[in-house]
Amino acid sequence: MTAPHFDPDTVTRLIGDAVTAPSMHNAQPWKFVFHVDSGALALYGDPDRAMPRTDPDHRSLHLGCAAALFNLRVSAARIALPVRVQLLPDDAEPWLLATVTIDEAAGTDRELASLHDAVRRRHTSRYPFSEEPVPTALLDGLWAAARLEGCRLTVPDTWHIDTVLGLVRDAEHREEIDPLAREETTAWTSPAQNASGTRRDGIPAAAFGPKASGGPAPVRDFGWANPIPDRGWAVFEKRPQLALLSTDGDTRADWLRAGQAMERVLLRATADGLATSMTSHPLEWPELRWTARDPVAAMGHVQMVFRLGYGPAGPDTPRRPLTEVLDIRE
Repeated sequence: MTAPHFDPDTVTRLIGDAVTAPSMHNAQPWKFVFHVDSGALALYGDPDRAMPRTDPDHRSLHLGCAAALFNLRVSAARIALPVRVQLLPDDAEPWLLATVTIDEAAGTDRELASLHDAVRRRHTSRYPFSEEPVPTALLDGLWAAARLEGCRLTVPDTWHIDTVLGLVRDAEHREEIDPLAREETTAWTSPAQNASGTRRDGIPAAAFGPKASGGPAPVRDFGWANPIPDRGWAVFEKRPQLALLSTDGDTRADWLRAGQAMERVLLRATADGLATSMTSHPLEWPELRWTARDPVAAMGHVQMVFRLGYGPAGPDTPRRPLTEVLDIRE
């Protein structure tokens, strides 16, 4: 009996959903290769889209690629396609991050399928959120989403929130005085106002959000890299609602699990009507990243900082055409 294989049309559909995932500076550092003969779909990291200064060990690159992998899993579940994922399948190919095959024994996950509607609605929002608290029931659902991917989601206490916000400001200052870090950020931001321009990656000006008035913003400000006239000002929430995604270890496999958990949390939040943003800013500096952790938490390696709340959804950001990210090989 012949084992079931992907077909090119299905692969194109899956990758179309996969590439809507978030990535550091919207670099979209992934490459998918579909091997028609074997029926295997491979996910590679793209070293040409790495950031040597601010992501020297490629941790964030792994997170972004894993978020795309999670979207692929959601897309497969939506059409009741059972898939099996193998992380880091070949030590001889370090940029081969995962392989995906059809495996009827794997079954399908209804919870994954229920997240499909959120895949293309999820956008990073760098706009102010209201002061309305996120209900405990929704936070519990996000905690459960992270646990399903083997990670931990922590809602920090007031003192810990103040610590993390202080680290964000410290990271901003470090970037301002580091010419290589400034160069990377400038390269991945664009003065174009929307995703309809010629550039198909990076962060367009429309996604910068307004400048903060009356105090620092709880989001990363990309506007200094490419100043935009008449960008506008706004007052952000006084007490942002943060959550920290952490893992027990800090290996490449941990990063890939964390990236899938990151996207699962984001899609669950979107499905629950929450607006979201993320910041990796303080996590890009090793001495700051260690301070971001909760000293009493069992999982001490912070992989992402989420901001959650009620507010406007962020705009679409550009995406590379599938011809650039998908290679079909006979």
